[in-house]
Amino acid sequence: MRFVTTSLLASLVLIAALSFDAQATNLPRSREGTLIESVSAAEVMVRAAGIGYWEKGMSKWRDLDKYLLSDAENDARKAAVYFVLFGGTDPLLGQEAERTAFARIEEGFFALDNIRKFIAWEGEELLKRVKKPIESKKKYELHIEKGYKINKQAVQDYLTSEGILPARVEVVEALGLPFVMVIPAVGKGENPIATLQSNPNLSHAAKVVESYLTARGYDVVVPEQQQDLSALALAQQSVEGLEEDYSYQLALSIGSDIYITYEVNIQDDRMGTRKAVVNVRAYETTTARLLGTETGYSPSAQVAPMVLIENAVNDAVDKVLSRLMAYWKDDIGRGVQYKLIVSIAPGFDEEQAEEIAFLFTDLLAGVAKNKRFKENIVTGSTLDYLLWCDPDEYGQSTKLYRTIKKSFGDGFADGTLRKININRKMLLLKVDME
Repeated sequence: MRFVTTSLLASLVLIAALSFDAQATNLPRSREGTLIESVSAAEVMVRAAGIGYWEKGMSKWRDLDKYLLSDAENDARKAAVYFVLFGGTDPLLGQEAERTAFARIEEGFFALDNIRKFIAWEGEELLKRVKKPIESKKKYELHIEKGYKINKQAVQDYLTSEGILPARVEVVEALGLPFVMVIPAVGKGENPIATLQSNPNLSHAAKVVESYLTARGYDVVVPEQQQDLSALALAQQSVEGLEEDYSYQLALSIGSDIYITYEVNIQDDRMGTRKAVVNVRAYETTTARLLGTETGYSPSAQVAPMVLIENAVNDAVDKVLSRLMAYWKDDIGRGVQYKLIVSIAPGFDEEQAEEIAFLFTDLLAGVAKNKRFKENIVTGSTLDYLLWCDPDEYGQSTKLYRTIKKSFGDGFADGTLRKININRKMLLLKVDME
């Protein structure tokens, strides 16, 4: 009986030890990380903290220090991936619905064998190591920090396969990925294309950003090849008080959904080396609304300026693109967004101009999804609107124009509506006298 009791007690002690040895959860203890740099379109470098833990009664191999180090390194690996999911200004799980959905799979996701799939590289050097005895050496914690290269794209693909993030194909089928134009930031009245062609540093930075975008599957509009100066001039003439923001006007006339501007500075430091600083901003084309802004820094080094610029661009553009995708997903529910500018020819009296404005209010309520449109300018000579349309009905601007033209013809007999210029995002129209 004593043998049975002893065996039973030994079994209970073993079970207790095993239960202590295993974490109550697979989630990391520390959950601390810092973004070092975006290495490429797919990978990011992260410095992550890990906590190793032992208390009396837990198995510890033959060496407590080795046990604590192994446990802390495993925790740091999880913390590095945790940072990609939840940390920084642009986490992969940026929406509450995504976080709620992820909670259902988090235990399996943070299993160590699964986490290892996302680690492309792990540093050998410990950047920090602090051992902390607790309660008269009955418990120990080891705090460490290490560097990791995480395959962010692999994490995103995994979450997509689990239904946590929307598949890219769903986004594309709903609205298509946005068309993006990349141009240097210039002063008011300056031509960004002329600046781009005359400055090799800016030209190289544009190529790096465009390469990053194409690697992520975005459609890139090259302004040197797509500019429509006649449409740009007409847009300037049609909108009263339009500022001389050529970057905005160029993006609008070409028809990009989003345009990205950037500034490049090469700086000397005290060590006789140089570094690049790149400021990147992204705007919604139809409104020129700022969607995101980031500053990227290259490491200080004695290398060619082009290499420094490439490192700084990679550091900044990944964060901006995360915000672009979040904006684009939000826009899916609203519909396709168009900017409509209507110029009313001279010769119409005040009452006729007012009738035209009333007519456009009625007909836009009929074509806009959920009657969602916004009046920006309503004068006797210019009407300026933003409207959101169902992509199934008005996925192409020509379909929208055809419907507007027919409705206008049915409702106004004293004038004719004709197109001046139409592209993916803008309809520039004019009402002429009969």
